Amino acid sequence: MTSAERFWQIAALAVAALVVFPLASIGWISFGGAGEVWSHLISTVLPRAISTTVILMLGVGVVTAVLGIGTAWLTTMCRFPGQKILDWLLLVPLAVPTYIIAFAYVEVMDYTGPVQSFIRQLFGFHTSRDYWFPEIRSLGGAIFVMSVVLYPYVYLTTRASFLIQSASILDVSRTLGASPYRVFFRVALPLARPAVVVGVSLALMECLNDIGAVTFFGVKTLTFSVYETWLNRSSLTGAAQLAIAMLIMVFALLWLERFARRKQRFDAGHSKQRQPARFDLSGWQAGGALVLCLVPVILGFGVPAALLADRASRRLNDLLQEPFLLSAWHSLSLAAVASILTVVISIALAYALRLRKTRPLVMGVRFAAVGYAIPGTVLAVGILVPLAALDNFVDAQMKAWFGIGTGLLLVGSGVGLVYAYMVRFLAVSYGQVEGGFGKISPHLDMASRTLGRNASQTLGQIHLPLLRPVLLSALLLTFVDCMKELPATILLRPFNFNTLATTVFEAASREAFEDAALPALTILIVGLLPVIYLARTSASSFRTRTSTRGRKAVA
Repeated sequence: MTSAERFWQIAALAVAALVVFPLASIGWISFGGAGEVWSHLISTVLPRAISTTVILMLGVGVVTAVLGIGTAWLTTMCRFPGQKILDWLLLVPLAVPTYIIAFAYVEVMDYTGPVQSFIRQLFGFHTSRDYWFPEIRSLGGAIFVMSVVLYPYVYLTTRASFLIQSASILDVSRTLGASPYRVFFRVALPLARPAVVVGVSLALMECLNDIGAVTFFGVKTLTFSVYETWLNRSSLTGAAQLAIAMLIMVFALLWLERFARRKQRFDAGHSKQRQPARFDLSGWQAGGALVLCLVPVILGFGVPAALLADRASRRLNDLLQEPFLLSAWHSLSLAAVASILTVVISIALAYALRLRKTRPLVMGVRFAAVGYAIPGTVLAVGILVPLAALDNFVDAQMKAWFGIGTGLLLVGSGVGLVYAYMVRFLAVSYGQVEGGFGKISPHLDMASRTLGRNASQTLGQIHLPLLRPVLLSALLLTFVDCMKELPATILLRPFNFNTLATTVFEAASREAFEDAALPALTILIVGLLPVIYLARTSASSFRTRTSTRGRKAVA
């Protein structure tokens, strides 16, 4: 192993250690605390928090699966008016964070909101006792709002599976007289099951991470309990112990995903097979498909976007006010620094694996990729204590040596937030970068080494120019995720430090909805950027690949 290769190996292992460090910190805090705290949590907080979290995740899992699978099948395997537009419109709810849609639906569905006001005016009701209306601030409301913005995870993975399924397999089913209904349930859906499991798992990870929606709706999940125990009850040990329970649930979810896909080997057909023919829908069937695909788009994006645009239009003067500008600057600067560092780290990990796949490195990269599954509240607990201890140590040493107090250099400057963003979203960036390296032929590395370039020179002169589009997309996706992140931001931000996300959360918490509209709309608009990117690249790349293979087969 050359010195350059050794450098990349050490750098990659160091990065993996940084990801594992918050988890080790949580364990140390949790098991180092008083035993009576743990017993109190087990007898009072944990049973209710776990049962509520499980019910919420089951509800979100079922609804997102139904919406994602149904819309994916209709847009990829059927032909009806508006199908091409809906193919990308169904991704748009991904731009709406769960805490923003929760705040929007509280405004829309509450007693003083437009829906209930219209009902009272239409039927002549005077008070809430004159009629029944479902309570949006409830567990059912949380399941509803989370599902209509998280179903695109299932839609995206399932659609990809349907697009690459072999036409011959489906055509045989049709030849044997199977109806579209039977083709879907007996052939296409079983083939897409691994993709469905992946999509549902991603949706559930986001569901478990949420703190904004559950807070607005008063749903006491594990995430909410960590937040409440830490800030409201001033018990860091209790928060760490609840975080351990969350981690157990996360790893159980990851295990269930792998267990559900164990020994599954589905043959989607030969790579040269053409894309499956679509079912032509007309009349009431086409109208029904159009409505079924439009409803989740309207509920997941149309309603909150319209409400935010209306409320923000009343507060346009805030665009030039210091609080909004300062919050926007904090969000943009933190997201920019964190996304750049995350992409750089992703390059180091992926390139180290490309140079030499040692067992420690492979395991280290796997640990590093687990960060996306760790809820933000858990990361916050694991990061704040070590950073605060380091700050206090540096402050004490500076006072002893030079008589100068440094204060909280790391925690007070936002370093903890950047660290949390990097750990949380490293998997997002790494997946993009690793895929880009996989498309570069190893022969280029050999040719470069033959011409006298070492590993670092090969990366800088050969790989990085070729990876530029991939790196830009990784940077964009990570940047937007950092902009939207709420749980870790709430717990790790310095004093008197607001981002757009925390501004929305604080304003909605005191029910000042108009104050939250402009920053929420800004986050939503920024969140549209990766959705547009996904819409332009995902389906078209599958179709282009399929048509290219078809032409090669004919030739």
